[in-house]
Amino acid sequence: MPRSVLLLVNRSKPQVTDALPEVRSLLKSHGRIAAEMGVSTEPITDAKGAELIMVLGGDGSLLSQGKRCVDLGLPLIGVNLGNLGFLAEFDVASLHQHAPALLGDGPLELRERMLVSAAVMRGDPRSPSTIFSGLAMNDCVVTAGPPYRMIEVALRIDGEEGPSFRGDGVIVSTPTGSTAYSVSAGGPIVSPEVTSLTVTPIAAHSLAFRPIVLPGSTAIELHVKRANSGWNGGAREGTTLVLDGQLHCHLLAGDRVIVKRDPRPVRLVHNTRSSYWQTLVRKMHWAVNPGV
Repeated sequence: MPRSVLLLVNRSKPQVTDALPEVRSLLKSHGRIAAEMGVSTEPITDAKGAELIMVLGGDGSLLSQGKRCVDLGLPLIGVNLGNLGFLAEFDVASLHQHAPALLGDGPLELRERMLVSAAVMRGDPRSPSTIFSGLAMNDCVVTAGPPYRMIEVALRIDGEEGPSFRGDGVIVSTPTGSTAYSVSAGGPIVSPEVTSLTVTPIAAHSLAFRPIVLPGSTAIELHVKRANSGWNGGAREGTTLVLDGQLHCHLLAGDRVIVKRDPRPVRLVHNTRSSYWQTLVRKMHWAVNPGV
């Protein structure tokens, strides 16, 4: 039996709307379309009998829809019609090549990517209130924000006090997110096959604070000891928690951000003709000499 696909479409991208008729035709030729929806943050409670989810967009679309669909437990195929296409391993051309295998009844090669949950706790430390919670597939970032003065954050690891540091913020990244903001801030590249969390400071006001890689089971607490606050046209700005560059929560001095691994993984369909390490070389120019 051909597989049934839930198609999630980022219609804000002209490239996606241009390619959509071709993708629909391909799915109908080799499989079945269970339903077609736009990308959003609204939870999907009924997958209409789908066995696969296909996301048309780019890496950002795959990040958001992976979290949106995690409770469905279905594998996701990322079709890149954006810029980088590092996480979304297929494009329309490779989709044509792999369609019989992807949409047939044979086994799929899957890769699990870990999620983290982040919760913001506010108020009396003995009985704080949770004012925000969300999931991240790439990273949780505490960023200084306007008016761009240094902030101060204290780190706690599995309940044990760590350092307190000043700077522009801090990144807690998954292995998937190690090649995103974290690597730009000087963090290490971590294989997605490793279950870990990386803590990378952003412009720390200290030569002694280096990124650290922790076991994936670690509970990380970021205590915001000094924060920025500002206003822009009536909107509050300042120190902010940002999840995957998509979800935001304004932070105050005294807030505590708790980051830990979520038990639910995102399952991605692997393109058997691609390699993580070759993608690093080809798309992120790993170790390319300056000027080349």
